[in-house]
Amino acid sequence: MSAAEAQEVKNLLLRSNDHYRQLAERHHQLDDRLHELTEKHYLSDTEQIEEVTLKKRKLALKDQMEAIARDLSSHDGRES
Repeated sequence: MSAAEAQEVKNLLLRSNDHYRQLAERHHQLDDRLHELTEKHYLSDTEQIEEVTLKKRKLALKDQMEAIARDLSSHDGRES
């Protein structure tokens, strides 16, 4: 699948799939918080742990979103 096709699938899912949209919104929230942390010159021990945890959660959300997109793409491919 090309990058353009992948983006089309993501856009379709954002419009039509509530679960995917919720995952994407949560991913965006975590990304915003990570940006807040990276703009700091010094992170406390607690903030360092938060940063690592946020990165892991973000990756897990991305994996879930990609699995949904792959599932949609594979179903579309079978219908053609």
